[in-house]
Amino acid sequence: MLNTSLTAANAYSLAQKLTNQTQSDQTLQKAADAKPDFGAMVKDGVTGVLDKGQVAEKTATNMLHGKADVVDVVTAVAETEVALETMVSVRDRVISAYEEIMRMPI
Repeated sequence: MLNTSLTAANAYSLAQKLTNQTQSDQTLQKAADAKPDFGAMVKDGVTGVLDKGQVAEKTATNMLHGKADVVDVVTAVAETEVALETMVSVRDRVISAYEEIMRMPI
């Protein structure tokens, strides 16, 4: 009886592993089909920073016309600054990674 229980437990375990492997294979295939584009990612990041800058400019213009508060302008400028610093940081990391790859022996 114990031997049959162990055999059944092993069979269930194997079936579960095969199911998980099939699901992970399907997930990997979907990820491979998505084909993330580095250029598109960079473009989206730059567009986001530009949008933040435009919002900051519009908020500053609204303040000059009396439609916005100084706090709104400072907040918009701070958000733009953070976005720009993040973009510069990512750029620096990409350049660093590229330089490291170029130093690798072939």
